[in-house]
Amino acid sequence: MPDLILASTSRYRAALLDRLGLPYKAVAPPYEEENDLPLDPPALVRHLALQKAASVRPDYPTAVIIGSDQVLAIDGGILGKPGTAAAAEAQLGRMSGRQLDLVTGLCVLDADGGPHEHVDTVRLHVRDLTPAMIRHYVRRDAPLDCAGSFKIEALGITLFEAVITTDPSAIEGLPLIALTRLLARLGLDPLNH
Repeated sequence: MPDLILASTSRYRAALLDRLGLPYKAVAPPYEEENDLPLDPPALVRHLALQKAASVRPDYPTAVIIGSDQVLAIDGGILGKPGTAAAAEAQLGRMSGRQLDLVTGLCVLDADGGPHEHVDTVRLHVRDLTPAMIRHYVRRDAPLDCAGSFKIEALGITLFEAVITTDPSAIEGLPLIALTRLLARLGLDPLNH
């Protein structure tokens, strides 16, 4: 079985990959994210996921490498990780009462370097949120390292009227249904190990 590398230091992605029960190593990708590229959200996350995976290839030439990236699409632009409580509150205020797309890119580089890619889009319908509700939420979940300023696996679920997806794990940053399919093609099916 080839080595499996997760090109990410995200604790959320690691927790998701743990669910598959495959041995892997999480590695910080040296690639510096370029979120200002003139690409639409699906092309941007596809590009970023590939670059993250490819950036660790020199250190793991025969490994299967997983890269992933995620953005929240709004008004033709993107919302990334807020970094501060004030930025999170501003993002959530902008999202209030809106319909948005959470776009996640996945890239699996096989041992020969060939990319296997998938883009997952989750449609989110955000409730009408008051400033007090937003402040309360940000204090409770502290979603400062999450694209769009929410943790749907925690209190963040209460921000939405509807979440439309074919893969709930994509919301947390790593679409496991697509990943399982891609890994199975490479002989790394979690149900066969």
